[in-house]
Amino acid sequence: MKKRSWMTLGIILTFLATVLLTGCGNKEESSNNGANGGANGDSPSEAASALDDIKSRGKLVVGVKYDTKLFGLKDPASGNVEGFDVDIAKALAKEILGDETKVELKEVTSKTRIPMLNNNDIDMIVATMTITEERKKEVDFSDVYFKAGQSLLVKKGSPIKSIDDIKKGTKVLAVKGSTSVDNIKAKVPDVNVLEFDNYQDAFSALKAGQGDTLTTDNAILYGMAVQDPNYEVVGEPFTDEPYGIAIKKGATDLLSSVNEALKKLHDNGEYDKIYEKWIGKSPSGE
Repeated sequence: MKKRSWMTLGIILTFLATVLLTGCGNKEESSNNGANGGANGDSPSEAASALDDIKSRGKLVVGVKYDTKLFGLKDPASGNVEGFDVDIAKALAKEILGDETKVELKEVTSKTRIPMLNNNDIDMIVATMTITEERKKEVDFSDVYFKAGQSLLVKKGSPIKSIDDIKKGTKVLAVKGSTSVDNIKAKVPDVNVLEFDNYQDAFSALKAGQGDTLTTDNAILYGMAVQDPNYEVVGEPFTDEPYGIAIKKGATDLLSSVNEALKKLHDNGEYDKIYEKWIGKSPSGE
C-alpha cells in the first residue's frame, strides 16, 4: 500500500508539471504574437488605414509653421494662422473631407515636424519641407507642390551680394533641422553658422547684428523682406528646394489621396489662385 501511494503521488506531480509547462508555453506564445502584431503596435495595416481614420474622425490634422510669413504665420492679435501652406492644407481638407473648415492646424518647426508626424500628433506636414533622400527614409512625400531655392537675406547696403561673398569667418544664421545648414556648409566649408529654433528668432538675431546674413529658401526670405523693408534677398538661388507634403511611411491610401487632390487643384486653377494670393505672381512650372 505504501509503495502504491508513492507511485500515485508521482503520477499526479508529473501531470501537474505538464499542465503548468503547457500553460507557460501558451502564455509565452501569446505574448510573442502580441508583440509582433498586436492592436497597440504600429503595423503596416494601421498605417495604410490613415485615410479611413481621418474620415471617421471628420477632421484633418496638419502640421504647419507659425513663424514663416507668406507660408504659415500666426497673427498675435487675432490668433489666426495664415499663408500659402495653410491655404493648401484647407484645400486638401476640402478635397478629402468635402469642407475646408474640417482642418486642425498644429504648430511645427523644422526640428519638431517629423517627430510629431511619427508620434501620430498630426496626419501630415505642410510646412516648407524640402524633399530629400535622407528624409525619405523617415517619411513618404507627395508630389512636389512648391519649388523654391536657397538664397541669402541681408540688411540693405551689405557687402554680401551673393553666395560668392560668403567667406571663412562670415556669420551665417540658419534654422535647426533645415536643409539650409548642410547646404551652406557644403558651399563654404569653413563658414560660421549660428542655428536657431525658428525663423523669427533667426531674423531677430540678424536685425540685432548677431550675424552677417540669414540663409534659407528664397520664398521664406521674401516673406521676411516684406516684414521689414530694410532687408533684401540677394543673389541667385544656389540650390533647388522642391517642397513636398510629408505623410507617415506606409500610409499609401492617404498619400494617393493627397496626390490626387494636388492634381485636381492644379487642373481646376485653385492652386494658381493660392499661389498668386501669397507669392504675388503666377506659378511657373510647379
